[in-house]
Amino acid sequence: MSNKTILVIDDEADVLTSLIQSLVYFGYDIITASDGMEGLKKLEAGGYDLVITDIVMPYVSGVGVVTALKKKSPEIPVICITGFGKEPESAAIEKQADLVLSKPVKMAVLNEHIKELLRV
Repeated sequence: MSNKTILVIDDEADVLTSLIQSLVYFGYDIITASDGMEGLKKLEAGGYDLVITDIVMPYVSGVGVVTALKKKSPEIPVICITGFGKEPESAAIEKQADLVLSKPVKMAVLNEHIKELLRV
């Protein structure tokens, strides 16, 4: 089985690093973006099996990323993560995020959700 490719978008470098290390350990190929604008540019290239995005970011929010992605590629699952509680969470769900998790995210739990969404 070939590795699944995940685009990870987060403006906090330490969160991004933690996600990368864990996801690589779990066997995924990872592409990163440090904000929503960069994430949207990378999404244009395609080839992603799943997207993980922070919700609250400068330039383009995670909700903006979900909106753009679901319009173009509704089949790609999106997991949103947030440290800001219910308001961003409900906005992400409204825009068809497949799952919203609160920070700090437990990596084993995240991996279970990824496997479920990717059916691996």
